[in-house]
Amino acid sequence: MVELLPSILSADFARLGEQVRAAERGGGSVIHVDVMDGHFVPNLTIGPPVVKSLRRATDLPLDCHMMIENPDEFVGPFAEAGANWMSVHYEACRHLHRSLQLIEQHGMKPGVVINPATEVDLLIPVLGMVHHVLVMSVNPGFGGQSFIPYSLKKLRRLKELRQELGLSYRIEVDGGVAHDTIADIVQAGAELLVAGNAVFGDGNPERDARALLEAARKAEKKSSKFPPSRKSGAKNGAPRRGR
Repeated sequence: MVELLPSILSADFARLGEQVRAAERGGGSVIHVDVMDGHFVPNLTIGPPVVKSLRRATDLPLDCHMMIENPDEFVGPFAEAGANWMSVHYEACRHLHRSLQLIEQHGMKPGVVINPATEVDLLIPVLGMVHHVLVMSVNPGFGGQSFIPYSLKKLRRLKELRQELGLSYRIEVDGGVAHDTIADIVQAGAELLVAGNAVFGDGNPERDARALLEAARKAEKKSSKFPPSRKSGAKNGAPRRGR
């Protein structure tokens, strides 16, 4: 079943606990936390103290997406702060296998992330180690960007590989997840849907999380009855708005 992962990158940080609880009431089942260092991506966000505060505000799993250089140095501090899942970028890790082992050793579920220009098949050596694979469907670093249609091909490929290799990782997508993209994203194989602006942008996260999740599950139900062909979904044309 698809799940909604509200991304606090688009939340009002002055009311963060309140907004997270509202998104949870709307059906959010995991809270997505974007960690940026101003080096790997051109933005600077949060560290372990905010995660520690979030841990007190919700019982939901905290999914920390590490858009940083040298992520191994921060595995311990984020685990101690209360993170439950941690994903690291293929592009940022010199020793990806070791980084994923380190995350698991600290009691978190390991995930791997790929940027828009990185092909899925490069992950084959580590797919058996991960709890989830996160496909960036925008260039990482900022919210509110347009969905990159080529990402649908990556989602379909991850679904194919999971079946071919007999694995059980979950497929996550981050970037441009909104009402105009949700059906194609779900039908392509995504199960963990990260949404920031579509949940928090209008200031009513409970209502907007519920509406987005309902749309996702409607698409999932339709997809189960009528599996899409390999040619279905968005074309490689103009990007679409959202996040």
